[in-house]
Amino acid sequence: MSPAAGVYLLLAIAFTMANLPFVFDRIFFVLKPRTAGKGLGWRLLELVLLYFVVGGLALLLEAQGHGSVYAQKWEFYATTFCLFLVFGFPGFVFRYLWHAPRKAGVPRA
Repeated sequence: MSPAAGVYLLLAIAFTMANLPFVFDRIFFVLKPRTAGKGLGWRLLELVLLYFVVGGLALLLEAQGHGSVYAQKWEFYATTFCLFLVFGFPGFVFRYLWHAPRKAGVPRA
């Protein structure tokens, strides 16, 4: 696999994983919530955990492709976490801004 293909694959995986907490209603994709639905707090916790999963995958790909992992400072991780949040925005819009008003029976303008 070429380095560019690996980057695009990693970006596609990150985009998909950033939206998963907003698509599924089970906590950590396994446990059914006690209340009517999974709250925003659970979704944000899953988002943070999936960020670390994608980061681990990126470390593995980097170690395999370059032979070692480059040292990064906190600015890199802050930037990649913000990018991960931006990737999750379509799922947030689907769950809270588009899908929820339709379930509640709010008339569309």
